[in-house]
Amino acid sequence: MSLTALIVDDESLARVRLRKMLAAETDLELLGECSNGADAIDFIQTRRPELVFLDVQMPEISGFEVLRALPVHQLPAVIFVTAHDQHAVAAFEVQAFDYLLKPFSQARLSEAVDRVRRHLQSRDLAVLNQNLAEWLQRNPAAAPAYLNRFAVKNGSQILFLKVESVDYIESASNYAILHTDQGNHVVRETLLSLEARLSPKHFRRISRSVIVNLERIREIHADATGDHVVVLHSGQQLDLTRNIHEILNWLQFPGTGNRANI
Repeated sequence: MSLTALIVDDESLARVRLRKMLAAETDLELLGECSNGADAIDFIQTRRPELVFLDVQMPEISGFEVLRALPVHQLPAVIFVTAHDQHAVAAFEVQAFDYLLKPFSQARLSEAVDRVRRHLQSRDLAVLNQNLAEWLQRNPAAAPAYLNRFAVKNGSQILFLKVESVDYIESASNYAILHTDQGNHVVRETLLSLEARLSPKHFRRISRSVIVNLERIREIHADATGDHVVVLHSGQQLDLTRNIHEILNWLQFPGTGNRANI
């Protein structure tokens, strides 16, 4: 089955790489490339590609905003392309055909294209795009206000981990380590970036390198040197370098059941 396609990505090198990889898909005709959301909207409306490889994060007009600008009957099949693990969560929730997490392999690309072919052959594009349109209507922002899942790589798979299952998050240079009672997971995002995307009602930074799930705090006490230590329900102890009174204010919400021993 022949497919017509469009690449939408604000990074020229990313477009070049994807174009070269798509050359191996002999039954796919690449109609063009767009470097921004405005051009992508115009291109899709005039050329009507069947498949769009759509970057999630672009200046001014994001990938989700491109789709919001299109009538339901003009929505193509969409494979989201992103360099950020957490954007895969939104792609998952939006019920996209697939999402490619950069850098991806030729085999992973072929798998995504084959999935689109199967959907188009089964003639269920209209149903899926109706689901997509309804999701976009329910979520006027480009992504949920705060994360409710983490996307973590596990070999060739991406697992979706509920945020409430994380005890604390530790900085590791340009990465972050999610600590859970089932093991640790690495995400390709800085601690600062994650902090902005987590609800402050549930997650707070307690030191330069650690964000903690407030519901996981069992107690706070002073050690032999007079420094304060946060103790989690798991028994894990974490240094507290933020203002102790600020931490107490965060914890003293009615019904949390947390206690702070000073």
